[in-house]
Amino acid sequence: MRRLLYVLPVLLFAGIAYFLFRGLLAPPPMDLPSVLLNKPVPHDTMPPLGGSVPGFTPANLAEGHVTVVNFFASWCVPCRQEAPVLPLISAIRGVRLYGVAYKDIPAQTRKFLAHNGNPFSRLDVDEAGRVGIDWGITGVPETFVVNGQGIVLLRYQGPLTPGIIQRQLLPVIRDAQGA
Repeated sequence: MRRLLYVLPVLLFAGIAYFLFRGLLAPPPMDLPSVLLNKPVPHDTMPPLGGSVPGFTPANLAEGHVTVVNFFASWCVPCRQEAPVLPLISAIRGVRLYGVAYKDIPAQTRKFLAHNGNPFSRLDVDEAGRVGIDWGITGVPETFVVNGQGIVLLRYQGPLTPGIIQRQLLPVIRDAQGA
């Protein structure tokens, strides 16, 4: 009986430590819900990057065409991995790809696009990250599918791959185009 009084606290501590340690090792949830789903895009405006690519406003997202909005940054390693895949989206008929350089210096964004190519038909800069907060992004890259009325239909967190575009973005885009 006395031995049990000594062993019980050790077992209790080991059990609690196990669950806490297991929680630390669990991968972070990548599919966080967005408060913007089925709601209009935020009404914030950002300055355009400049150069040959114009910027966009919330009104441009409600002009009757499906738009994919991609938040990225030149300092983001997953964004560099995603860059070669983005032209697949801009090649989809009836879809416009808009970009937002998130918490990035415009000169660095230009260098990034010169190196990786620029698939965006419109491009804005969110240097302070304020607009990203209103969109509810948790990091970059993040991608949103917006219908022709400016309603957010999908949020994808993480770098896009051809498989993700095929399995997750395309069905939502096709539904939005048919509606």
